[in-house]
Order: sequence, then C-alpha cells, then structure tokens
Amino acid sequence: MKIIENYDYILSIGAFFEDEKLKNSLQKASNNGADFIYMHPIDNFELKDFYTQFIKYEVASEEAILALIFNFFTKELPKEQQDFLENLDIGYLSAESSAGEEEFEEAFLKFEEASKKALFIGNDLIKHARVENIVKLLANIKKYTDFELIFCDKTFEEKVNSCSDLSLDEVDDLQTFNGTLVYFTNTQNNEKLLASQTFLNIAKLRSGDTASFKIDDKIYKKELILDKNLLGTIALISEPTSNYRFVKIVLNKEQN
Repeated sequence: MKIIENYDYILSIGAFFEDEKLKNSLQKASNNGADFIYMHPIDNFELKDFYTQFIKYEVASEEAILALIFNFFTKELPKEQQDFLENLDIGYLSAESSAGEEEFEEAFLKFEEASKKALFIGNDLIKHARVENIVKLLANIKKYTDFELIFCDKTFEEKVNSCSDLSLDEVDDLQTFNGTLVYFTNTQNNEKLLASQTFLNIAKLRSGDTASFKIDDKIYKKELILDKNLLGTIALISEPTSNYRFVKIVLNKEQN
C-alpha cells in the first residue's frame, strides 16, 4: 500500500479506519499539514483530530458519491465521459446522498492547493450491490483526475487497475435505509454491540440489554452498550462479514 503520510491531500470513501497503523499514518499526514477529507456514513470520533472536513453520506450511496467526485474533481474529458456527467442529476444525487454540492466545492478548493493527492478506497465498496459500475467509476477517476488511488484491499485494487471498459452506466436510484442498522467493523476486540442513544431509543432498548437479530441465516445475540461518541441509527458490530458492511436489522430483546 502507498504511504498515506506522503500526501498533502487525502480524500477517503468507504473507510472507517479501524486499523491502528492507518490511523497512525493519518496522524502523521495531519502533523505534516495534510488536508484529510473524511467521507463516510459514520463520523469516527477517533479521526476528529485528523480530518479538516467531514462529509457524511447516506448508507449505500457510494456509487452516487463517486459520480459526484468524478464530476467535481475531473480534468478534461473525452466526449463519452462528458456526456455521462452532463446527464447526471447532480442536485438529486447530492440531496439523496446527503452530501451537499457546497461540501464538494469546499473539498475541491483544498484539492487545487495541494501537490500530491490521494483518494483512499475503503472496503465498504467491495460488496456494494453496484460494485461493477463502482469499479468503472474508480477507473475513470484514476485516469481523468489528479488523484492517486490507495486501496485497503489488494484484490479490489487489481480489479480496478485491470478495468479496461471505461463506459459508465447510469447511476442507480438510491435506496433508503430507515430504522436501525449495524456496521460490520474489522476490529475483533469487542463482543458487544456499540450503539448511540438514538439507536437505543428507536430500538426501545437500554444500555446493558441483550438483544438478538437475524442477518441472512445467522442469528446474532449481543449485549448493547451505549457509546456516547456515536450518533445516528447505526450501531457497530465487531464481526467478520462477506456482505456489504451496512445491514438493516430488527432487534428482539432477550429476557435475562
């Protein structure tokens, strides 16, 4: 993996930065004066000292976010890519993904001032329902912007690097994820479900309660713990998954 601290501008998508080595690299980059723009559905409080801007986007809207990045950060384009951008409904994508156009404009101002720019690609994208178009969007971003792409996953990096089809499909309509969700993190040091007060209120549960929920054919049973640093309706679960890392769940309280 390329060394993050070598860049003076870092824009991330689909990465929660659970890995301590990555966090240390971000801290070094920040200490060196780099601008770090953190984009994710969850505001990671451990990154607050490092990032200069946080852009929150809705769960599963990564395809739309990449299309917006392509729109705001691109250089000169051939006609096919120009036509793709001209047909994008920027206002709709921005509104539905909750990532404002003015936020991208602010991020681009920092981008123009930087000399070495990285787009950091997290593992949230790998199992996205629209991964094939996401790969093509990343291949276009790599070719037609000044970003160097950094990947968490080597196999996904190879998939993007070997993509020869740069014809882009229309961005799919964005899904809505109302209610309670979990986010599968890569940390393996917590057996509990970490949740915000908002999450607990919606689930009608309290910190210390045990609840079960089902994802596919697997039943999970977890103690819920209030994490005051979390906001919103997404709880954190430390479990491996082979699916998209955000999942909507229905919790059932277990009797002690």
